[in-house]
Amino acid sequence: MKRILIPAIIAAVPAVAAAQSPVQADALSQTELRGTARFMGMGGAFTALGGDLSTLGQNPAGIGVYSRSDVGITLDINMRGYKSETSGYSFKENQTKAFVNNLAYVGAINLDGALRNFNWGVSYGRKTSFDRITKGYNYPTQNSLTNYIAAFSSGYSPSDLGFGEKYNPYLDSDCDWLSILGYTSYMINPSGTNQYAGLYVPGQTTGDAAYVVRESGYVDEYNIDFGGNISDVVYWGIGVGINDLSYFRYANYSESMENARVISGNSIVKGNAGFNLTNDNHIWGSGCNVKLGLIVRPINELRIGLAVHTPTWYSLNHSYKAYTDYSYYDPNKPEIEKENPYEGGEETDWASFSSKLNTPWRLMLGVAGVIDNRAIISLDYERQFYNSMTTKRQSYNGYYYNSFESADDVNDAIDQYYKGSDIIRVGLEYRVTPQFSLRLGYNAQTSNVTKDAEDGMYEIMTTGTDPSYSFDKTTQYITAGLGYRYKMWYIDAAYVYKNRKSTFHAYTDFNGFEAPSASVTDNNHSIVLSTGFRF
Repeated sequence: MKRILIPAIIAAVPAVAAAQSPVQADALSQTELRGTARFMGMGGAFTALGGDLSTLGQNPAGIGVYSRSDVGITLDINMRGYKSETSGYSFKENQTKAFVNNLAYVGAINLDGALRNFNWGVSYGRKTSFDRITKGYNYPTQNSLTNYIAAFSSGYSPSDLGFGEKYNPYLDSDCDWLSILGYTSYMINPSGTNQYAGLYVPGQTTGDAAYVVRESGYVDEYNIDFGGNISDVVYWGIGVGINDLSYFRYANYSESMENARVISGNSIVKGNAGFNLTNDNHIWGSGCNVKLGLIVRPINELRIGLAVHTPTWYSLNHSYKAYTDYSYYDPNKPEIEKENPYEGGEETDWASFSSKLNTPWRLMLGVAGVIDNRAIISLDYERQFYNSMTTKRQSYNGYYYNSFESADDVNDAIDQYYKGSDIIRVGLEYRVTPQFSLRLGYNAQTSNVTKDAEDGMYEIMTTGTDPSYSFDKTTQYITAGLGYRYKMWYIDAAYVYKNRKSTFHAYTDFNGFEAPSASVTDNNHSIVLSTGFRF
């Protein structure tokens, strides 16, 4: 299959528009297993069950199962371990954080007639945590980021890339910002008419690469749900979710090379080269979604559930900036070592703009069996349609940005990179005594990345001046929990183990050479505690 050259597409639109990307849309659309301790202890398999405060954010029909009011709070103590492996090197780092995972209230109104209950509820929940650390070191490298920048900078005029008198190429040209930054930092140099060469010479240059990416932030969701109970057979619900998003990404990439193609005076010579590229990116905004749900209980021992989540329709603000520091040395001119004119740093302007993002549609099916009113076995299937994500960018009328238009280049790339992802959830609960219960759960999610994207058949469109990206493979949760009830009061605890495997790429492989990459494994351990009252 022919490789699609996405950077050429980016070059055809205003530079700031390249700040949107499919990999960014994917990162902001991720979901996690979050909720009460009972919900998490059973792997989140509650589509057909209900009767738990977490169902306000999963299947709103679960609110109809309530016959009494409920109020509760959940604390999550999360211990995260990050491991990156590449080129015989291994890096580990740990984080521990605590936060409120869920805070909710359900009000039950008992009625006469076929409509047995009309219930309502409000909840706050941490939907996603973006915390992740990726580190890596590759030696020797097969290529250089500078050669990658040179490849997609072909066609730009040096006068459009460089600073002239009272001229700012970041704001006054339509060139890609990474091309401008690479040119002004001597990472790429002219090699012909509107052609450029990077620092790396295959077969001659030797070097290494190091990188660290720190992500943080969250998606918090506030739900307002209404539901009811029809003849103790059909339970229905509708909910509105309001999401608050904040995402930070710090990415640093560095290379050190010998026998590289460096600038010296007005010439290009073989020498030593080193540079750092640092990107700071912040995204924040809000959005809303609608959830519809249904639970049918044809007999007391069987329940069947269905839920549909619309996309979350986000309005987002973006702000990013990039920095470089560099040093190039010609060993044939030792005097340059004392006062090297090709040693310093550059930075971009701040890029600030707004965008729209629609996250994937979600479809959930569940079935649960109740055995002798003492045991519950529950099974869920969920499909998340990642290829349904869409983005919009601000429309420029020649004077200012006054509206939004479809980002067709980004949306086309979403179709190429992403597909639907499947989630299987299994939950077990056994009531040892009327007061004490034991729980087990398992949750597994498949990769949402297409085989062509995973196999490197596309040039990956990334965000702004940060060429790095990650593709998630599989995510698994293994959970266990217990619960205790005493009259109106309840307390639950759960242990949750999460394993996520992914690949990190410093930039896209090109011209038959592999970019620095790493295999990344996240192993997270959580202790979850919930308490509340039913009255």
